[in-house]
Formats: sequence, C-alpha cells, structure tokens
Amino acid sequence: MIVANLKQLKEDVPATVTVVAVSKTKPADAIREAYEAGHVDFGENKVQELCLKHETLPQDIRWHMIGHLQRNKVKYIAPFVHLIHGVDSERLLHEINKQGAKNDRIIDVLLQIHIAIESTKFGFSYEEAEAVLSKAKELEHVRITGLMGMASYTDNTAQLTAEFSGLQDFYNRLQPTNNWSILSMGMSNDYKLAVDLGSNMIRVGSLIFGSRN
Repeated sequence: MIVANLKQLKEDVPATVTVVAVSKTKPADAIREAYEAGHVDFGENKVQELCLKHETLPQDIRWHMIGHLQRNKVKYIAPFVHLIHGVDSERLLHEINKQGAKNDRIIDVLLQIHIAIESTKFGFSYEEAEAVLSKAKELEHVRITGLMGMASYTDNTAQLTAEFSGLQDFYNRLQPTNNWSILSMGMSNDYKLAVDLGSNMIRVGSLIFGSRN
C-alpha cells in the first residue's frame, strides 16, 4: 500500500518537486518499505524519534527535521540532518551555525515564514525574514537554501491561494540575490494547490502511510 501510494503521489506532481514523506510516529518497517521502493527523503518532527530512526535505518536516508526545533536539541541532529525546515528565530539560526562548526558541516536550512491566520503556527514575518537574511551571510556553517510556509488549516481555496501566493512572490523577489533552490509549501490536504503556486517541496504523511495512530 505504501509503495502504491508513493507511486501515485509522485505521478501527481512534477519530477522537479521533492516529496518529503512525513514518517513521524510511523514504525521503522514502514519507512524501510518506502526506502526499498527508492524513496530517500523522510520528515520527522521530534528530535528523539529522529535520532533513533537515524541510528536504526539505512545511512543514506535524507532526514528532514520538520517540527518546531528547540535550540538545546540542535546538537543531537547536527551531525547528520539533511535539512532543517522550520528555522523561526535568529537565535536558532546562530545555534545551528555553532553546532555546524562543531561537526565541521554546513547545515542546510529553510527560513519558516508565518503565512497562516492561526497565531499558533511559528515563523518570521516577511519583514523579520529580510532583516535576518541581511545578517545571515556572516554565518559560515549554515546555509539558507530557501523558504517554508504552512498555510492555514482550511478548505477555503481563496485563503490558501492568498497565503501561498504571498510566499511565492516573496521567494521570487529575493531568490536571485540569495541563490535559493527550495520553496516548501503544501501538505497532504493542499499540496496540489501549493505546487501550482510554485512549491517544489511538499511534506506528505497520511497520503503515503495512512492515517496517524
């Protein structure tokens, strides 16, 4: 089922779109099944679970940290994480840079932009992001490779379109001077619209693995 779901999803989006399979709470066997079908990008939202799975699963898996990341937990994932999606503060950016230096790595990250109407979601405002970007070039062990935004949890297509379009416009305006390659928008419920509006990285869990326990 997992393999068939993955195949269907990849047929639904352009080949240029990276599908991050959201494997949080899913057993190692389920991840291995997807991996053996050729999938290598998996997303976890808890550091402890991410580290455990990294230790027990194939070493060429590209692990994405997709949850809210606390500064004191960065050190645990710094040696191996492929991409940190939710950088939402300047202090977190500096901590990732510090841990990157300790591990002799340049760690790739996305700046999270707050585009939703819910105040519970994290992220920079557009103005805050521009201020951070102007200073981030000094950081030698962190590389901002693009932007991420989580839209409102709604069926209102006009609302979603406005949120995704705003982030797409911001990305397009700043991409040339920042050499970005990733605009991450869209999850199981809204990825088709997000891809239509420029997303080239989507985070999908339930459509691949089934509903969460």
